[in-house]
Amino acid sequence: MARLGAVATAAACLLAFVQSASNTPVHQVIQMLTEMKSKGKIAMEAEKKTMATYTEWVDDRITELGFEIKTANSDIEELSAFLEKTQATIDDLASKLGKLDTDIAQLESDKNAATKQRETENDEFVKAQEDYSESVDALAAAIQVLKAQGYDRPQAEMMLQKMAVKTRGMRRVLAAFIEEKSRRQPGAPEVAAYESQSGGIIELLEKLLVKFKAELGDVEEAETNSAHAYDLEMLHMDNTIKALSADRDEKAVRKGELAGKFAQAKGQLTTTKADLAEDKKMLSDTQAIFEMKKKTFETNQEVRAAELEAIAKAIEIISAPDVAASYESHVKLVQVGKQPVAAHGVLLLQEGSETAVARTAARHEAAKLLRERAATLSSKLLATVAEGVEANPFAKVITMIEELLVKLKEEAAAEADHKKWCDGELKANKLKRKEHTTAVDKLSAEVELLGSQIQTMAEELAKLAKEQAALAEAMAEATADRQKEKATNEATIKDAVAAQEALKKALEILREFYSSVAEASLVQTKRQVPEMAAYKGMGGSSKGVIGMLEVIESDFSRLETDTRASEDQAASEYKTFMADSQAAKDTKHKREVQLKLDKDQTEFEQEQVKKDLVSALRKLDAANKYYDELKPACLEVHVSYEERVARRQEEIAALRQAYEILDKKGKGAEA
Repeated sequence: MARLGAVATAAACLLAFVQSASNTPVHQVIQMLTEMKSKGKIAMEAEKKTMATYTEWVDDRITELGFEIKTANSDIEELSAFLEKTQATIDDLASKLGKLDTDIAQLESDKNAATKQRETENDEFVKAQEDYSESVDALAAAIQVLKAQGYDRPQAEMMLQKMAVKTRGMRRVLAAFIEEKSRRQPGAPEVAAYESQSGGIIELLEKLLVKFKAELGDVEEAETNSAHAYDLEMLHMDNTIKALSADRDEKAVRKGELAGKFAQAKGQLTTTKADLAEDKKMLSDTQAIFEMKKKTFETNQEVRAAELEAIAKAIEIISAPDVAASYESHVKLVQVGKQPVAAHGVLLLQEGSETAVARTAARHEAAKLLRERAATLSSKLLATVAEGVEANPFAKVITMIEELLVKLKEEAAAEADHKKWCDGELKANKLKRKEHTTAVDKLSAEVELLGSQIQTMAEELAKLAKEQAALAEAMAEATADRQKEKATNEATIKDAVAAQEALKKALEILREFYSSVAEASLVQTKRQVPEMAAYKGMGGSSKGVIGMLEVIESDFSRLETDTRASEDQAASEYKTFMADSQAAKDTKHKREVQLKLDKDQTEFEQEQVKKDLVSALRKLDAANKYYDELKPACLEVHVSYEERVARRQEEIAALRQAYEILDKKGKGAEA
């Protein structure tokens, strides 16, 4: 009601001003109020439409932000669960890797200890073998000398002592000889024979020879068994270490992959939380700004409705017959409609000379003021108005200035609304462009990362294929070499066995012959004393032949033993190599299959990310396009908004000052 009264008072004042300072009829005032009412309704409807559009945009934006917040919360929950599960798996793998490292280290330590023990045993064997071999050789040489020379006991013992000094192997022989001799009791017949001739010594030495050869064989057999056991133990340890190492490598690779995925997921979680916080803040700001604008809109609608109601009431009051009649009876108007004026065609009042002079002076003063302000402000509008003030009648000048003031105020209000709309749209567009740019950068980085992973996987797949082919080729070559080596060893063993059998037969024949000759010679010696030395056969030279044959037989036996050992070792090494190669090949094949699956999955994920990137780029392009559309209306201006507002305020002030001059001088002239 207070606003209605104020508007009514303003309308009454406007009517009084028209009656005193203008020659405009009442119906012109009614027409002006009607136009104000029409403009008010249009502005009210425009404001409603703007608010409806803004409300719709806010609803869409709140819905969009709500969806993004919901998606972010879901992503955070999934990422948190993934991180917790992955961390547990990484910890478990780390624990298992530590245990595997401990087991491998223990096996390596056991392997080194076994190797040191084997080396010690082998050193002892080499020493024992050397001692026994020297003793066997020394015994064979001593027997051969004794048989050839026919020494008696003292001479034979003296020879053995001399040989013990010169020959290393004879020391053990002499010690064994003395020990064996001490076991025999004096007085027995065999002892008497032993005391009288060297034949008993030879028999004892041959017995020691057999004993030493047997002990040498036992030592060699024990060494062979120990070496074989060591090889088996080493094979078992090597296979166990390789299996544990393969298991460790697999777990280490898995742990590294999980660590990479963990870091990536952690980064995504941090980014998602930051986006969620930003979306929540934007949602809160959007709702707060909307509520503020909504209150302003409701207040504006109330004011506009009250204003329209007041204007309608003023029109009703002014249109009443008593107002029009009072205006006709108290104001002397001269209808000049019958006298057309070519310049402007406006009805003029017949003014007195003093009034005309005063109004003319007022128009000149107002025009001068407007020209000065136009020059100061560089305002074409004020310059044009100054010309109009000079050229037009007083009444039209007043109306023109009033209309200009109303127009400038409307332009100021419209520009302020446009500025507010531009600020809101630019801010929203900036947030969208920032959001879409961040999404594009993030998706582009993800596409690049996935591409790098795919390239790495492809390179590893090529490497695995090459390594598997190399292993297959090495296994084929090893098989061919093994077959050739096996055939050669089998032929060598066969030849050595055949040679040993032939040598055994030859030795049996020679030993049987010379043994029979020696017995015959002994019988003949007991019967008669020969006139000359009895022929005993080529006994002396035969020992050299038999000794050589025995050496050759020993060589073939050693060849057989060495070849069999070499064959066993080669077969074991081949088996180990093939098992290790096959295990490595299987591991690489398994890795290749898994890597192909991972590569396919990564390529699929990359395609999905590329689709998301295309969608994000489209949204960014749309936001940039809308930004380009906003530029001409909101950004590309030669004069800033603040400067335009200041200039308009100066122009309004100048027009008001001119209006006051005209109003004051006009009223003063009438008074």
